[in-house]
Amino acid sequence: MGGIDWKNINWKDVNRHVRRLQNSIAKASEYGDHDRVKDFQIILWNSRSAKLLGIRKVTQDNQGRKTAGVDGKANLSPKERIELVSEINVYGNLIISNLKLL
Repeated sequence: MGGIDWKNINWKDVNRHVRRLQNSIAKASEYGDHDRVKDFQIILWNSRSAKLLGIRKVTQDNQGRKTAGVDGKANLSPKERIELVSEINVYGNLIISNLKLL
């Protein structure tokens, strides 16, 4: 992902964007508009903000952040976190990373 520096990301805006999409999903669900729910879910799944926030929670905020995942990596550098954002693809409920499994 060219041009993004992990340390300069405006996390307040990222959180706001994800929260807005989540609220849109909730409101559409309340109104029974299942087509819009699905549309907003797809937008959220493919959102760079959601990927950034997910990676931040797993690699920085969680208590298990120092435990290696299935890829055998722990304590990712900011550069590795940015690379991970571009490697993650979401298909339905499956999160598929282009990382090599050990």
